[in-house]
Amino acid sequence: MLHSQADLAKGVSTVSLPIHARTRVKICGITRKEDALHAITAGADALGFVFYEPSPRAVSAAQTAAIIASLPPFVSTVGLFVDAPAQQVHATLATAPLSLLQFHGDETEAYCQQFQRPYIKALRVQSGDDVAARMREYPSAAAILLDAWHPNQPGGTGLCFDWQQVPKEMSTRVVLAGGLSASNVADAIRAVRPYAVDVSGGVESAKGIKSAEKLIAFMAGVQAARSALCAPKK
Repeated sequence: MLHSQADLAKGVSTVSLPIHARTRVKICGITRKEDALHAITAGADALGFVFYEPSPRAVSAAQTAAIIASLPPFVSTVGLFVDAPAQQVHATLATAPLSLLQFHGDETEAYCQQFQRPYIKALRVQSGDDVAARMREYPSAAAILLDAWHPNQPGGTGLCFDWQQVPKEMSTRVVLAGGLSASNVADAIRAVRPYAVDVSGGVESAKGIKSAEKLIAFMAGVQAARSALCAPKK
């Protein structure tokens, strides 16, 4: 059945699909070209590059630019920073053509907006947090990444948080992270229905080294959740 422009303007859809019929996937902590290509071949939508020196997955802007140059089209590239001086972010962008920025520290909305790039703000979730209120502090963010809180690490901890804390009415803005792997990603997607999931350690054979087998298994878990969500109700 075809719809008129007026119908479409009113929000009439020609296809009946749930909002999150396709959960996007970001593979973070990319350090090698071969890992980037394995991730894309497995079906990832985005790749994350860490510009935080204490991280075992840290890369340079030049290293990132070389990896990005090898990628096929339609792959988003994300630069992760933690309370970095603005000058460092600008210098990185001058070398590495990143699609989006991701901020994992205590950055304010004003700080995040100054780079003229879409950005993702990461929030580390603790028990008792008013997650919805914290998300509302960043209305200009392209998405909010929710990760597990750790006293000494801004991310990449391999820990999960209570998915029930994710506000259902705001799940369209959520990138879910924290302890995800092939063994739990399908359950996570069914529980939260996030816009995207983000994984790093859960698809590694060693810190900073991705496993092609684990990438494939992770994407299979994502696809299983997608199929379940899109299945017609009986």
